[in-house]
Amino acid sequence: MTDRIDDGLVSARPPERFTLVRSWTLHDVDHLSGVRRELLETVTASDAGPQDGLDDIPDRMILVASELATNALTHGLPPTEVRLLSDGREYLLDVADHDTGSTPALAGERAPGAGGFGLQIARRLSQAVGWYADESTKHVWATFPAQR
Repeated sequence: MTDRIDDGLVSARPPERFTLVRSWTLHDVDHLSGVRRELLETVTASDAGPQDGLDDIPDRMILVASELATNALTHGLPPTEVRLLSDGREYLLDVADHDTGSTPALAGERAPGAGGFGLQIARRLSQAVGWYADESTKHVWATFPAQR
């Protein structure tokens, strides 16, 4: 198997229709388990909005949030912020760090265990993935249906 050069992820801001539901600030990976638990509680709460047929969406969101936050904690500059937003029809996960000088890259072909697959997982489990940087933060985001 030949290695391909890692591909860049297209830079794009998420749609502006989303409003903040909850946010978490992380300084290290030890706090990820709490974020996963609270994210699940928030998305599946009885007052969380439309939930008809959520199926595996909460599990997908938790996995993607974990991958993106781990990437930010490992490769970015602290603190890392994880935000959950919604427009009533979709959820948006936004993970930000303060390393505005680096560009997220999708891993090319690599040997198992070589790492670099967090963005690939996000692309496979979400509806859309993008990234953008502003003056102080770099954001990687993914969208999910709020119901099926």
